[in-house]
Amino acid sequence: EVQLVESGGGLVQAGGSLRLSCSASGLPFGHVAIFWFRRAPGKEREAVSCISSTDGSAGYADSVKGRFTASSNNAKNTAYLQMDSLRPEDTAVYYCAALQGSFHFPHTCPAGEGGMDYWGKGSLVTVSS
Repeated sequence: EVQLVESGGGLVQAGGSLRLSCSASGLPFGHVAIFWFRRAPGKEREAVSCISSTDGSAGYADSVKGRFTASSNNAKNTAYLQMDSLRPEDTAVYYCAALQGSFHFPHTCPAGEGGMDYWGKGSLVTVSS
């Protein structure tokens, strides 16, 4: 059974940093894309970032570009989302999702959340002003 588990969320002041982790079990990490989504209160879920475990290429939403950095450690079957210069509007539940296959992301992510193979349950990030 494949499981994705997010960790690293919490409460942070505006301007601070957090690093989210997405640990995958039962999923070969060599050829997979990990997507990070978030759902803010009262809003629809949106894609934040994506990273290819095949070539390390990553994409970002305009709202987080330059502040968030995606990475992955294939040996640990774990992907990370480093979030710096956090803003109150970054407050949301953050989800990781996996899509099996080899991908290349030229600085952006595909639109939409359909077609993901696996989802984590989410990790709450709260940014206070």
